Amino acid sequence: MKCEIAQQNIILAQYGELPDEYQFPLEQHLNTCDDCRREWNATLALQEDLALLPMVEPSPNLLAASRMALDEALDAIPERSAGQRFWGNAMRWFGNIQSAPALATLLIGVGFLGGNFVARYQAANAPKLPAPVILSNPSAGSIASVSGIVQTPSKDIVQVQYNRLVPETVQGSLDDPQIRQLLMLGTHLASNSEVHAQSVGLMADACRTPQGCVGGQDGADELRKALLTEFRFDKSPAVRLKALAGLQSYVGQDEQVRDALLDSLMHDKSADVRAQAVSMLSPVQADSSVRQVLRTVSSQDVNPAIRNASFQVLQGTANIE
Repeated sequence: MKCEIAQQNIILAQYGELPDEYQFPLEQHLNTCDDCRREWNATLALQEDLALLPMVEPSPNLLAASRMALDEALDAIPERSAGQRFWGNAMRWFGNIQSAPALATLLIGVGFLGGNFVARYQAANAPKLPAPVILSNPSAGSIASVSGIVQTPSKDIVQVQYNRLVPETVQGSLDDPQIRQLLMLGTHLASNSEVHAQSVGLMADACRTPQGCVGGQDGADELRKALLTEFRFDKSPAVRLKALAGLQSYVGQDEQVRDALLDSLMHDKSADVRAQAVSMLSPVQADSSVRQVLRTVSSQDVNPAIRNASFQVLQGTANIE
């Protein structure tokens, strides 16, 4: 017994409608097929759960309304055509032969032989497909996925549907919104670390253009936020320095940039990044949080040059304090 037939018989058996002659083959199949046995157990568990629920009887009004609606629907059915009567009589005739196993077996045999003959005829007269295509131009793009496979009537020919990744190139200025969007994509979709670093460097250059990275038009704010993310989380000190270069002119107006610099000054492992952060914080030395961090760094940083640079910046805040 195949799994498809077994799963149909499982439902009939659960409701007590499976004929006796199919009961034993189903039990044998369940003993050898793990998937169908799990299907049987799942159906049995569902039946047990449903048995715990109370049986709700429909109200008399609902039954009366349903019978009236059914009578009206039956009265509205038009008289059957000759074709409908023919198919109706044919279905009744097929129902009658269920009690005649010999006749049913004969009809099944005739249908099998007829179907086999038709299939052989169609296979013999099917048009010949062209020879398989050999990929002779790999530069057109690599294969991304196979979307379909079809076995043709000929055993030696198979149809394969696939999708290509076709490389494309776009050229434009750093102020172009499309170029900026592609640069941001290059930070997390780059094929290698060099492309990633180039994307961050060009994003920094874009933030230094006259259009800059301020304002809601053309994704300017998103570009600055992408640079800020690279500065906070990229593992390469060189990439973090590139991101800092693009954020330099926004320290005074963007509190998020200033907070990222303070956090980097306290925790970044790169001395070059910390030194650059000290230099960029000099214009906002009047900020109390900046002075507090600079005091800590000037006394606790492991790098003497950074301690000295922080101390020099603090000298400019003496008058403020």
